[in-house]
Amino acid sequence: MNGTERELKRVFVRTYGCQMNVYDSERITDALESSGYAPVDTPEAADLILLNTCHIREKAAEKVYSEIGRLRRLKDDAGDAGREVLIGVAGCVAQAEGEEIIRRAPAVDLVVGPQSYQRLPDLVSKARAGGRVVETEFAVREKFAALDRPAPRRRERYAAFLTVQEGCDKFCSFCVVPYTRGAEVSRSVAAIAAEARRLAAEGVREVTLLGQNVNAFHGEGPDGRDWGLGRLLFHLAGIPGIDRLRYTTSHPRDMDDALIAAHRDLDVLMPYLHLPVQSGSDRVLAAMNRRHSRADYLRIIERVREARPGMAIAGDFIVGFPGEEEADFADTMRIVEDVGYASAFSFKYSPRPGTPAANRDQLPEPVKTERLARLQEAILASQATFNASRVGMVAEVLFERPGRHPGQIVGRSPWLSPVQVSADAGLIGSIARVAITDVGPNSLFGHVVGKAGLDRPAVEATA
Repeated sequence: MNGTERELKRVFVRTYGCQMNVYDSERITDALESSGYAPVDTPEAADLILLNTCHIREKAAEKVYSEIGRLRRLKDDAGDAGREVLIGVAGCVAQAEGEEIIRRAPAVDLVVGPQSYQRLPDLVSKARAGGRVVETEFAVREKFAALDRPAPRRRERYAAFLTVQEGCDKFCSFCVVPYTRGAEVSRSVAAIAAEARRLAAEGVREVTLLGQNVNAFHGEGPDGRDWGLGRLLFHLAGIPGIDRLRYTTSHPRDMDDALIAAHRDLDVLMPYLHLPVQSGSDRVLAAMNRRHSRADYLRIIERVREARPGMAIAGDFIVGFPGEEEADFADTMRIVEDVGYASAFSFKYSPRPGTPAANRDQLPEPVKTERLARLQEAILASQATFNASRVGMVAEVLFERPGRHPGQIVGRSPWLSPVQVSADAGLIGSIARVAITDVGPNSLFGHVVGKAGLDRPAVEATA
């Protein structure tokens, strides 16, 4: 491939699902950009189209096949015009389906699992040479080694994701992650800190640590011993320029004393915790193989709030799990009230091939739909109550972008909620103190009252 050909190549990446996939899509683009592919915003403009897929949502694989069908027509039209377009499937659906994708969708040229993105330039070259490529090895440490190399700077941004851990050893009976992402593997503290310093040098102010089970982090520290997530957070808090830290997603069994202490002692660690519970019923939790009880979960929430008053708690719920009875669902509704969630994701259970729960007797779809509607109504009410409790507070807000209306800018509160203010766009990229005066369905509203001060808490009540 000569220099002119390299300049002509374009890649479009469509991302589905979780924050890990968002992060992976950025690194996919980085890897391909370094080999001569420029990112574009539409599949019609691309020579290479990659679908970075997620296997968590309902009928995920079927939705991918449907999208491939639409892209096949685009590929055929490009071929008629004398232009070669490759289609690739990446992510967890690629890992789970493998060769089956090529069999069902001959328009696909490349299938690559989430642990092999560092090989993409070579894999794409093989596909462009005429061979269909399927790569689904679990080369996690090789992927981490690739992450340790500096990536080209992307668009201007002030908040960024940073992967510290992948995989899960919990084997919840509904979940495909252990099969698509593999066992728990953690990056070294030195590599994570080096990436955080690079992000800070690029102007990033807030870093969110990512992992399928992030609080199971056990990376090698500078002393040669394994460090937990709490100790890692204390280490990263000392990096100049990183003013805010977050992490997601966690498992209740891995909320240890050191991590709770980090919430107590680190002002840069935002008062927000995403801690999925999935169900409020002990009977359903046991069937899910969650290995924690309702009481265990509530005690963790109590300890976290004792350590950091005013914490925003987010969660995940699955309704209609096999065997769930109305009494079990009532326990779930009660835990929403007991916790007082600031936000939560909720889904109807849908079977994932290869997982233990997929072979159990399934609940009727209308039952799942009706329960989900009731749960989501309760979650929205809980979110509205939490947001209303923020009125009258002064919070430090990191402004990230212009708003939809002239003169408006939007940032994130310490509790992760969007905050909209009327202010000069010159504040974008900075942290300012905002008095919260009103709430909307999904946002907080306020006005700027001053610059952020390192000697002030991220949140305070107005006099």
